[in-house]
Amino acid sequence: MLPANIQALILDMDGVLWRADQPIGDLPAVFARLAERGLKVALATNNSTRTPQQYVERLQAFGVSGLEPWQVVTSSLAVADLLQKRFPDGGQVFVVGEIGLIEALGEAGFDPVTDPDYTGRPVAVAGAVDREITFWKLSRATLLIRSGVPFYFTNPDRTFPTPEGLIPGAGALLAALVAASDVEPVVAGKPAAALLELACQRLGTRRSETLVVGDRLETDILGGQNAGMPVALVLSGVSTPEMAAAWRPPIDLLAPDLATLVGI
Repeated sequence: MLPANIQALILDMDGVLWRADQPIGDLPAVFARLAERGLKVALATNNSTRTPQQYVERLQAFGVSGLEPWQVVTSSLAVADLLQKRFPDGGQVFVVGEIGLIEALGEAGFDPVTDPDYTGRPVAVAGAVDREITFWKLSRATLLIRSGVPFYFTNPDRTFPTPEGLIPGAGALLAALVAASDVEPVVAGKPAAALLELACQRLGTRRSETLVVGDRLETDILGGQNAGMPVALVLSGVSTPEMAAAWRPPIDLLAPDLATLVGI
């Protein structure tokens, strides 16, 4: 089903590789098939809370071996990459977020600050979902942004799915900060292109030969199209065939799941 020119896949995870705590299909067989066909693979997610190593370990728990942390690109890493390009000398970054963002910034040469009583002048404010958010941390971030400190954010996903239903996602905190500061951030995650561009850079492939695979039209598919890459929608997650048929510009490939897409 894959076009002959495709040399690499950038895979979303939730809704493509797993749903909640359950793998979607035979993941070891899927990755074995990708290796058999000589296809490079990167995993790209808007989830900013986990580290690449944690994702590798999760896939290992599903029986998938051989993946390395460099193949996992999160929205936290994409924010850190954007900041590193803008501020190559590093500096302090005030963070609304969790370990995934804090670690990514530290590895990129920045000094992450999370103390709401912080009184310094950081090079930027970086935001993400934060399950330990306080009014005072939001207040400090707002004051810094309103004073002219550059504002970056991992992803705009307004909600996060749980077995009980949808709960606030990163975009809910983003909305609060935008409302309070009157400033729109630079966003790194899908549907912005930065996350997928970083993944493509790590793969070392051209955009035209790198297929973005996802289950959400408004993030994965739009992100791939914004990055100038071919896109494939799998129906194992959120979006439906009816939604796919109405999407413009049209989707390049449509498949029930990843296994079907790669020819299992």
